[in-house]
Amino acid sequence: MQNSEWTEKYFEKVAQSSSEGRDAVDYVRTRRIKVGMRRARKSVGAFWTLEGRFFLNSIHHTYESTLENPRAWTLFVHEVRHLQQGIFTALSIYGELDAWQVEFNLYKKLTGKPLHAALEELLSLPLNMDRDILQRAREIMIQYGGKSYGANWLPLFPIHKEIKYWVTRR
Repeated sequence: MQNSEWTEKYFEKVAQSSSEGRDAVDYVRTRRIKVGMRRARKSVGAFWTLEGRFFLNSIHHTYESTLENPRAWTLFVHEVRHLQQGIFTALSIYGELDAWQVEFNLYKKLTGKPLHAALEELLSLPLNMDRDILQRAREIMIQYGGKSYGANWLPLFPIHKEIKYWVTRR
């Protein structure tokens, strides 16, 4: 299957899955964001780039599997959320918590399956700028995704807010 043929089928599956999927596909189409498959480290299911592209990790996904796997659809919504957030928010634990909550709430809605206890705890955390909550979110992400996921390298707040915090302690 060619990438362009797959992209249209994948968009159709994601859009049909939910209103969140439809909104994410509309966002990608409107901005002409390139979508594809690319190999990445094992701890990554999908990723976005600074150039505004989106890729599913070819270690975990094939063109065919993405058309039948709700996990591939929710990863799409997760990564599009990062593109919507902008780079400063996306590269923070706050941005990750937002995207993880969108992704795994949608996964639960689509599959009806119970989640790992760590993910259930993550979903219960309020999305706000509380450092203790964001620190706990980081711990859960590392527990669930492993140290190679990279959450330990991200600031808790978007970087401009993190700098302000370190200067003012507020």
